Amino acid sequence: MENKREVTVFLDDDKIPFGVFEPPAKIVLDTTKIPDGKHELKIKAISSMGIEGVRVIPFEVRNGPEISVVGLKENEIIESNTAIVVNAYGSETTESFIIKGSETPKAVPSWVWACIIMFVAFAIFYFITHWNMDTYKSFF
Repeated sequence: MENKREVTVFLDDDKIPFGVFEPPAKIVLDTTKIPDGKHELKIKAISSMGIEGVRVIPFEVRNGPEISVVGLKENEIIESNTAIVVNAYGSETTESFIIKGSETPKAVPSWVWACIIMFVAFAIFYFITHWNMDTYKSFF
């Protein structure tokens, strides 16, 4: 009985396969030749009995710089003047590191402020309710 096992790999909706391999196959996907954005890897496999199986794996390529936007979310409705901070930074390795612009400024989350206010309020409450001169003992 001959071996009919075969794995065919397609990228996106291409009719021509990326490659045809005999399983197990090791594939190197060079993303530098694929444009940034959403893509699909479609894998068709044929078993030794001639039965075909298909698996589609969606993925996203991002070889360009990371783009961070603060002040505008996807599908957000905005009015009047809106301040937007846009930052872009890549993973290129260079000998010098530029500190300015390497991080996107973000506001402190509101839950952190709520925790700090609750902690300070409890400390004041505890100090007021438990402080009296009878329990105070000096170390001197």
